[in-house]
Amino acid sequence: MKPNRGMTPLSVPLVLAATFGLALGIGGYAFRYAKGDSYLGNDPATCANCHVMAGHVEGWQASPHHLIATCNDCHTPAGPVAKYLVKALNGYHHSMAFTVGGYPENIRARPESREVVEANCRRCHADLVDDIAHDGGISCVRCHASVGHLR
Repeated sequence: MKPNRGMTPLSVPLVLAATFGLALGIGGYAFRYAKGDSYLGNDPATCANCHVMAGHVEGWQASPHHLIATCNDCHTPAGPVAKYLVKALNGYHHSMAFTVGGYPENIRARPESREVVEANCRRCHADLVDDIAHDGGISCVRCHASVGHLR
């Protein structure tokens, strides 16, 4: 009788379990090391977890908006499902850029992020925007880019 040199029926589940456990362990460690749970809240100090964002937080603290709005008020949609979906997408993009070093020195919002900010400007300042009647054709951020982050 020849010895079985291939995978036994038990070894496939063991390899899968070990791979899953390793991925879960590394992911859990990275989440904890990166203070991932802090991103579930609304504290603006969380945005400064990455040193490249410290200047943006300082700019926000110097602006009038820091008295009435946090980072999430401008950079995430108002609804809870959309808010956490955008936070997850942004977290993914941020972690990938910061981990592999693919971010520019002068950080710019992605088009999707600019749309969220624009919608929040129009929502919070609806009375003023309706009076000006830009009809959505001109971006608030185009003329008021430094309002939330004086620098």
